[in-house]
Amino acid sequence: MFTISLEDYRVMAKHGAYDFEHLEDQPFIVTIKVQITDGKVNEDLDKTVNYADLQSTIDDILLDSKPIRLMETMAEKMIDRLRSNSLIKKISIRIEKPNAPLPHKGGLAVVEAEWTK
Repeated sequence: MFTISLEDYRVMAKHGAYDFEHLEDQPFIVTIKVQITDGKVNEDLDKTVNYADLQSTIDDILLDSKPIRLMETMAEKMIDRLRSNSLIKKISIRIEKPNAPLPHKGGLAVVEAEWTK
């Protein structure tokens, strides 16, 4: 089994639970890890998952959509998109929001999600 990852991909986007978060870009840091089915890859890109596809999935959800209120929804949308790839057996997503509006300084807002075929 292989694990293919795109880690710590930073995207500036307008998402959040509060309307004021939709006015200016803020950072989101996304890591996606997928496990693919067993089998021989043999230098064939069609028998694996391209890192560019992972990055495009993040871009499509975070950059090319209307504001999303919850990071849980972001993760669900990414999973829904990736699970259609028959090679993927497991998806793990971590979304960090370093500038999340918290009552006081300190802490890192994180949502993690997993899907298994």
